[in-house]
Amino acid sequence: MALALVLVGLLGLLLTGCSSLSGTGEKGYLTEDGQVRTVPAAERGEPIELSGEDLDGNPLDLTDLRGQVVVVNVWGSWCAQCRTEMPDLVEAAAETEGTAQFVGINIRDSSTAQAKSFTRKFGVTYASFYSPDGKALLPFSDTIPPRAIPSTVVLDVEGRVAAAIIGVLPSKLTLTELIEEVAAEDG
Repeated sequence: MALALVLVGLLGLLLTGCSSLSGTGEKGYLTEDGQVRTVPAAERGEPIELSGEDLDGNPLDLTDLRGQVVVVNVWGSWCAQCRTEMPDLVEAAAETEGTAQFVGINIRDSSTAQAKSFTRKFGVTYASFYSPDGKALLPFSDTIPPRAIPSTVVLDVEGRVAAAIIGVLPSKLTLTELIEEVAAEDG
């Protein structure tokens, strides 16, 4: 009986929003605090497999990027936090060109027109998977909570998850330092 009361109490805390998660409006997506989580090389899982189409309908495949550090950012044009962090992502992509390849996963936009408008506005030059149904997140199910937008994952040269930031990037410097650390593993 006491265990049941404890479980009911914990459930109540979760339902009342007592967590580090915050909402993103009526879309029902959640963001965390942007804490960096790294995975030691010996503990990394299998390489992430993801292929699909970009915002222009062209094929896009993460396996084509193996051999270099890859930064994957999950975003939507409707996401206020995505707008907040996008300038840092664009700057980090420019600063780490030649060291890392960036790719986005656009989810829940009802058309590519919305997503393309967003990328033009922020000067995003790298490709993004177009995944209006969010299925492109499935390969990241052990890393990214299904409704945590934005999220950023750094893959090592083998395509394995080396680090994740669930929520808004703390800073451009945080991301560029992560990229440099992961890139240095191969050297």
